[in-house]
Amino acid sequence: MTSPLSQPLASNPRRPDTAPVPADPDSQSVAGEEDPGASLDLPAGPHGPPASQTVSMPPGAIHPGDDAAEGTPGTGQAICRACGGSGRAANGPCPACAGSGAVTAGLGGA
Repeated sequence: MTSPLSQPLASNPRRPDTAPVPADPDSQSVAGEEDPGASLDLPAGPHGPPASQTVSMPPGAIHPGDDAAEGTPGTGQAICRACGGSGRAANGPCPACAGSGAVTAGLGGA
């Protein structure tokens, strides 16, 4: 009877001609990369309108994030800083831009 300790050990249990299986790059995260699922438009559920819809405001209304009313000389559309242009904050529309993702901001140095 031979004991397992008396059998010769294989120096390399893997075959040298087999390459390692690469990981699926779509399932991996890269350092500094945001969550890939964050860019999906999903319904907001009971907390508000779907993420792809914006909240309409009456003409001439000023959002809390606006510097001035729309059409004011020296102003233009800018990305909302509060939501980064997504129009979403927490569980509903962004309060600064009312879900539009844009605000009216002063442009130029005047």
